[in-house]
Amino acid sequence: MTIYLHNSLTRQTEEFKPIDPKNVTFYTCGPTVYFYQHIGNFRTFAMADFLHRTLLFNGLKVSYIMNFTDVGHLTGDNFGDADTGEDRLEKAAEKEGRSAKEIANYYIQDFTQSYEALNLKKPKKFTRATEYIQEQIELVRSLEQKGFTYQISDGIYFDTSKYSAYGLLSGMSKESIKEGARVEPNPEKLNASDFALWKFSPADKTRWQEWDSPWGVGFPGWHVECSAMAMKELGVTLDLHMGGEDHKMIHHPNEIAQSECATGQRFVNTWLHVAFLQVDGGKMGKSLGNGYTLDDIKHKGFDPLALRYFYMNAHYRTNQNFTWDAMQHSQNALNKLYDIVGSYKEEKNALPDKQILERFKDSLNADLNVPKALSIMWELVKSTTSDPVKVATLVKMDEVLGFNISDHIGYEVPVSVIDMARTRYEYRKSGIWDKADLLRKAIEAEGFVVEDVAGSFKLKRKN
Repeated sequence: MTIYLHNSLTRQTEEFKPIDPKNVTFYTCGPTVYFYQHIGNFRTFAMADFLHRTLLFNGLKVSYIMNFTDVGHLTGDNFGDADTGEDRLEKAAEKEGRSAKEIANYYIQDFTQSYEALNLKKPKKFTRATEYIQEQIELVRSLEQKGFTYQISDGIYFDTSKYSAYGLLSGMSKESIKEGARVEPNPEKLNASDFALWKFSPADKTRWQEWDSPWGVGFPGWHVECSAMAMKELGVTLDLHMGGEDHKMIHHPNEIAQSECATGQRFVNTWLHVAFLQVDGGKMGKSLGNGYTLDDIKHKGFDPLALRYFYMNAHYRTNQNFTWDAMQHSQNALNKLYDIVGSYKEEKNALPDKQILERFKDSLNADLNVPKALSIMWELVKSTTSDPVKVATLVKMDEVLGFNISDHIGYEVPVSVIDMARTRYEYRKSGIWDKADLLRKAIEAEGFVVEDVAGSFKLKRKN
């Protein structure tokens, strides 16, 4: 087993060597939960899922964490300066007439439903920034004690001039970084690249979310939360950190700076960044009216797993273009796959094709080449390999593909099971519930589940 991943920090494709081979530590920047997540956001989360599943497919144990940002992400981030503007949760709360916590809970629930519909494996933990305030304060205090911070009128800031490696990830020097073009530069900052660690609450306004700190009442800066949560849950040095390519310029360099200055150790060994999803060849966004959500996909009649299939058609480091025609092609391909496997017959003792599984795994291990792995799956489907071997191989591949293939494979229900189900149905009609329940258990012991439908019954394979 050798896995190669492209490290954004070194700009090289490198052999992945976890710190502890028995437990890979993996962190992905999750959503800011003030609004619905669009399909561009979910492309990043899907790619993280493919990586998570690939690591598991290689027999590794994975401690995977994804965060929910429910405080501190300011609207100025839209214009290149994440330390200005309004807190997104506070703004949404004011607009919708609910508390910031209610806003967060609502959009977390919506995110979770979409996450599950796309068959993304849940991480070990979803962490909420508001549940790690003390850890964030301690991180800022550590940086203060080591001389990396200074205070101005609106908060505590990190002095990037004191961290010589700042900008290695983005490829930009501190001097070349400018504050956002659409916001006024903060004249109190020592350097344009400096960033807020702790923001003071406005004197003329009460916030929904604010906390006492050694520097006064306020709230954490957006960048500090990921460092605090990642190190709390996964340790000082992480194996993997993933996010969208928009985080490569500012958010992730800031994470590196504050983490490494606080601990004196490397923060992350391998950084991965997912390229943007475009719509009809252009930028996507809520303001443009094309920030499609999974609900939009479903309302058009598409299966959420067709969107999962769509994501698999492009490499994570390549921009992908969403069109409704492309979505239809993905739905057609998925339907075709289900139709074909529906004709297969399985055998209990059939073994997967080792050679094709190795090629499948090799593709995934070559910097997560999911499109290549998908093509190998189709190569198997179109081959002359026997149905039982195809079934066994596809079920194994599906540990990464996540199409729920086993639910669609054809199967025959033994006559003895049908007879039991028919007798159970008659018992239920006559109100003989104890005998009906015994037959239900006997049916399940044979690997099937019986469901009652109007005037009859239905048998399905037990998952």
